[in-house]
Amino acid sequence: MKNRRLYLVLLLAIVIVAILLYRHSTLYGQNSMVNSYQHNEGTIFGTLYHAKYLCDKDLKAELEAELQKVDASLSMFNPQSTISRINRGETDEADEMLGEVLRLSFIVNSATDGAFDPTVAPLVNAWGFGFKNGQLPDSLQVDSLRALVGLSGIHFQDGRLTKDNPLSILDFSAIAKGYGVDRAAQVLRNHDIQNFMVEIGGEVVTEGVNEKGEPWRIGINKPDDDSTSTNTELQDVIALSGKAIATSGNYRNFYISNGRRIAHTINPRTGYPAQQDILSSTVMAPSCAEADAFATAFMVLGLEKAKQVLERQPQLQAYFIYSDEQGRYQTWCTEEFKKLIIK
Repeated sequence: MKNRRLYLVLLLAIVIVAILLYRHSTLYGQNSMVNSYQHNEGTIFGTLYHAKYLCDKDLKAELEAELQKVDASLSMFNPQSTISRINRGETDEADEMLGEVLRLSFIVNSATDGAFDPTVAPLVNAWGFGFKNGQLPDSLQVDSLRALVGLSGIHFQDGRLTKDNPLSILDFSAIAKGYGVDRAAQVLRNHDIQNFMVEIGGEVVTEGVNEKGEPWRIGINKPDDDSTSTNTELQDVIALSGKAIATSGNYRNFYISNGRRIAHTINPRTGYPAQQDILSSTVMAPSCAEADAFATAFMVLGLEKAKQVLERQPQLQAYFIYSDEQGRYQTWCTEEFKKLIIK
């Protein structure tokens, strides 16, 4: 009888251990022997990237190789990138990455009535925010430069990109970081990694859970004028898993000229810096490139028009920090986004 009881106790212990191992492997979505998170960071696109992922090997070299491919395709600051060579008229051949980003740009441009437009580069440069700096433009210069702006003048077919006006310039800075995050995330997915977070300059893709077995926590900063980002304070924190998120804001990238605040988001339709009520635009989307592009467009559109676009784009969720008529900070978000807020 005593041996039978001992046998039952041992059997029960084995069953409990088996259940715990099963729950562990289910929670982490991977082999239960893989229980450590890799932490990678470095510099890309002129900013920092971070990657955390549950894996038994370090994939930093592979991640950075993929990000360098994005840089070689889309960087305005790389003179040998595909987009730089196209802008100089040296080629009309677009690589796969540039083609993907351009196709998405057409979609977002149409969905936002032209508020997102990669051809706005000449105006961005004229206002002192691009890869060239100079005197602020007057109204005649703005009108002249607007002739170069408009995605309708860009054509893409069979891997070739042509421009109606050879002086038009394409700048994918408002979508490239998000696209880079997507490509890095795909590297991890190709290794069957199901728990990870990839972030580049505030643009984020997450899957699964963090090291505590919880959804990833992503902070949304309060708008402030601290261009050094040394005194950041969080407005809210969200729990994010299986989605991408991107934020655009004018509250750090600006300068003062003759007492006038000049913000970096240029309205492609007017040629002037966007003077809207949204101070910070955070968008959640299936891909980070899509989130990145729409976040920029909403800065141009302002709160009410952004809400109208969101009604037509059910795949998007958004969180806006805006200034009301009395100049006070207020927040607005979609119902699904509200469910993610934990602070």
